Amino acid sequence: MITLHNIKKTYNKGAVTAVKDISFSVNPGELFGLIGPDGAGKTTLFRILTTLLLADEGSATVNGFDVVKDYSQIRKGVGYMPGKFSLYQDLTIEENLNFFATVFGTTIQENYNLIKDIYQQIEPFKDRRAGKLSGGMKQKLALCCALIHKPAVLFLDEPTTGVDVVSRKEFWEMLKRLKEQGITILVSTPYMDEANLCDRIALIQKGAILSIDTPEGIIRSFPEKLYAIHSSNTYKLLQDVRSFSGTASCFAFGDALHVTFTNGSDKDLIPYLHSKDHPDVSMSTITPGIEDCFIHLLKE
Repeated sequence: MITLHNIKKTYNKGAVTAVKDISFSVNPGELFGLIGPDGAGKTTLFRILTTLLLADEGSATVNGFDVVKDYSQIRKGVGYMPGKFSLYQDLTIEENLNFFATVFGTTIQENYNLIKDIYQQIEPFKDRRAGKLSGGMKQKLALCCALIHKPAVLFLDEPTTGVDVVSRKEFWEMLKRLKEQGITILVSTPYMDEANLCDRIALIQKGAILSIDTPEGIIRSFPEKLYAIHSSNTYKLLQDVRSFSGTASCFAFGDALHVTFTNGSDKDLIPYLHSKDHPDVSMSTITPGIEDCFIHLLKE
């Protein structure tokens, strides 16, 4: 449903490279995640795929249509929810939805079954202006407007950024239901925990793809044994573990450190930390998460 071949895009007359030589594909009915921090190139890719921006090099298709030659067909058949709330803030919920349905030559009633589960959550506020909605309600309204014409492909650019935890959870449950209806979804997010909710993911940083696989596949590819280390003085622990000669990598994760070692060095760490005044230190092996894998790939 989506293909990219060697896509490159620069800004400021080539001085800034936004994306470089990116290639991947998204299968029909797949929930595919583009995972990376701000400035990684996610929004640039979305703008190229939704025909809002021309790539400098490479080619791309959406639902079989070329993003340059067939831009009008693509615009009719996709739903796009940009990272910034872009609906008409002086129109009500119902007015916004009616407007976008009219633009695509349809009605709310015609595709109501597609947005029913989402719309029912904001329907009690249908006469409220969009600019007066909370972040979670704006998100749900924007998704309804992106779906009202029953698109074959749905593009969601960082849809949960700045939204509370409960609304984030509800949003991903909505995406699962949409996927069950056969809609292909490409979603970008800076939140590593959301990567586990996708069928496949591409980890992206500084305009380059680091890895593409299922979340489980990326975790399985982590090449080293990972340890979690705890102590009452986390800041001092971080300094001391990083100064230990056998430490290969050490990063803070909440109240723990995630650490890898050079061969066999893990056995010598606890005595070393006892000598550094960490009497309550504990260490255990753990399964890496997507964030651990992302950090490892950045090092590589």
